[in-house]
Amino acid sequence: MKKFKNTCLYIRNKALIILILCPAICFSQDNRAISLEALQMKNAGLVDIRDLDSSITVHLLYATVNNFTGEQMYKSLREAYLQVEAANKLVLAQQYLKQINSDYKLIVYDAARPQWAQEIMWNKVKDTPMKRYVASPQRISMHTYGVAVDVSILDRNNKELDMGTPVDFLGELAEPKSETKYLNSGELTAGQVKNRELLRTVMKKAGFRGISNEWWHFEAFTRVEAQKKYTPIK
Repeated sequence: MKKFKNTCLYIRNKALIILILCPAICFSQDNRAISLEALQMKNAGLVDIRDLDSSITVHLLYATVNNFTGEQMYKSLREAYLQVEAANKLVLAQQYLKQINSDYKLIVYDAARPQWAQEIMWNKVKDTPMKRYVASPQRISMHTYGVAVDVSILDRNNKELDMGTPVDFLGELAEPKSETKYLNSGELTAGQVKNRELLRTVMKKAGFRGISNEWWHFEAFTRVEAQKKYTPIK
C-alpha cells in the first residue's frame, strides 16, 4: 500500500511539473493532453478535422516561421480545427479527390484562425500594397469564423503538386483570376493550372467556394451565412 501511495504521489507530482513547465498545456475531458489554443477551439464548438478523417495531412504554416509574417503565431496549436459543417465538407472533398486519384490527399495549411492571429497578419501588411490579400480584423476573416481552410494536394510521396506558387504567396501569380494572363505569358504552365483546377473541382463539389486572389483558400459558407451561424473566435 505504501508503495502504491508513493507511486500515485510521483505521478501527481510529475503532472504538476509538466503543467508548471508547459503552461500552454492542459487536459481535455478524456484526460488527453491538449494545448490552450486547441482547447479554445474545442470550447467554441469546433472539431479537429483529423478526428473525422486521419488521412488528411495537416501542417499549419502559422505554427512555423515559414510564412509571410516571419513569425510563429501559433505557439502550441498543431491541429486544424473547423466548424463541424465545414469539417464534414472537407472530409467529402478528400473522398472526391481519392475517387479521382487514390494516390492523392489533401494537406491543410491553415483552418480556424483566432482574431488575435488575424490582427498580427493585418499589422504586417496594412501599410503596404499587400493589404488586399489579408482581411482587416474589422471585417473579420472567414478563418476567424472557423469556416475557411487553406489547402493543397499531396501525391503518393507526400510531395505537394506544383501549383505555380507556394501557399501564402502574396502576389498576382497566386490569383485564380490572373491564371489566363500568366498562362499566356508562360509564367504559369498548363500543368500548374490543371493542378489548381483539380483542387477547385473537389472543393467545389464538396460545397466550398474559392476566392479570386488565392488558389489555396476555400470557404464553406458565404459571409452572410457565417455571420448568422457562428461567432468569431477571439
